Amino acid sequence: MSKVCELTGTTVRYGNNVSHANNRTRRRFLPNLQKKRIWIPEEGRFITVKATARALRTLDKKGYAAMMKDLASK
Repeated sequence: MSKVCELTGTTVRYGNNVSHANNRTRRRFLPNLQKKRIWIPEEGRFITVKATARALRTLDKKGYAAMMKDLASK
């Protein structure tokens, strides 16, 4: 199962754990992915997406059509 947001394309990032003694060990920062059913009024149906919490908040604010239009222009 890939850890990629289907709406924004957000994926895993890499960095370091840093201890008090400034020792560094590699780690992964995983996106906060949620599986969600979204109603698409233009098509009259639900779709299931795996999206980050941030993308779902943007979806609630803008709506599906406006969000897809913004993402296509980027």
